[in-house]
Formats: sequence, structure tokens, C-alpha cells
Amino acid sequence: MITMNEVMTYLDELIPSPVCELEFHKDYELLMAVMLSAQTTDKRVNMVTRILFQKYPNLEALSKADIEDIKQIIKPIGTYHKKASNVILIAKALLEDQNGVVPYNRSYLESLPGVGRKTTNVVLSMLYNEPCIAVDTHVSRVSKRLGFAKENDDVLVIEKKLMKKIPKDQLNKMHHQLLLFGRYYCKAQNPSCSVCQLQEKCKYYKKKDS
Repeated sequence: MITMNEVMTYLDELIPSPVCELEFHKDYELLMAVMLSAQTTDKRVNMVTRILFQKYPNLEALSKADIEDIKQIIKPIGTYHKKASNVILIAKALLEDQNGVVPYNRSYLESLPGVGRKTTNVVLSMLYNEPCIAVDTHVSRVSKRLGFAKENDDVLVIEKKLMKKIPKDQLNKMHHQLLLFGRYYCKAQNPSCSVCQLQEKCKYYKKKDS
């Protein structure tokens, strides 16, 4: 059985300075980028947000944007009909309710269209340094493979289990480390098990190798 301390030590060696790979320059750009990243890659999101935020440089412009134009810009990321609507609605809501600022308010953020717990966790962690762990497909997969969660655990159960095991002051860093570990090393297909220092105690590796 792998301990969380062993994982943290290894990830500190492997990914010592983890950063969010989504590009943003303003608080609402982060919020929208994370919302747009559902079911696609950060790389694709960055491709479309560079165009989107250059053409519509503030919330006022986004709130008045032609939805068909937004759809064309974000089409490469998929599910673009709903996401285009979300961009405009979020811009309007932030202007009307929050004077254009992304607030430190979980319930408000989760009430926005297309913004769930995962997106809110990322935003609160990065903008306000709130100790959070956002469970996406990568964090979920790594947690199950390393034995910190069960195969049938949903994202909220996984989040709670990780919150208990990871020291509070390490949560934000570990979120990015686990995500990047899953994205580049412990991949869904062809994971890099042969070079992973956790393989000897990894239940996924043992099962795969048996």
C-alpha cells in the first residue's frame, strides 16, 4: 500500500513546481477557461481563449457578444453550443451581481451556468488560495490506481478522501501535481509504469503486470 507521504515526496521530485496550464490574465478568464475545459484538453481551450479574449477584451464585450460568433470561435473544443451560452451568461451575471469581479463565494460561483464544484474548486484555489482539490478525470484515475479511492467512488467521495489524507497547506499544490501526473505520466492509455518509482507498491501496476 502506498502512503500519501510517499506520493507527495515522489511528485515533489517529478513535478516540483506545478502550474495550471490554462492561460488567463484576468479572474473571469480563469473562470471561463476552466468552465470551457470540461470534456476537452487545456491545450485546445488555450487555442480558443486566445482568440476569444482578444476579440472580446472585457466582460462588457463578452456580455454583448453574438452567440453565433462565440460558437464559431470555441467550436474546436466541442459541446460549444452550451458553452457559448455559458460564456455570455457568466459575463452578464458577474457584471450585474458582482461589479465584474469573480467573488470569493462558493455558492454563488456554483450557481453560474456551466460552473460546478470542480470548476469552483480550481477558481477558489487559484484566485483566493483556498485549500481545495478539484477532482477531474486525471485526479480521479490516479487516486484509484494508487489505492486512495475505490473504483466506484464518485468525484465528491474522492475529493473528501483526498482532503483527509493531504495536509491542508499542500492541497493546492497536490491538486496540480496529481493532475499533471495523470496527464503526462499515469495516463489513461499507455501509462509510464516502467519508469514510475511508485510501481512496487502500486495496485494498478501489480494488477496490470500479473
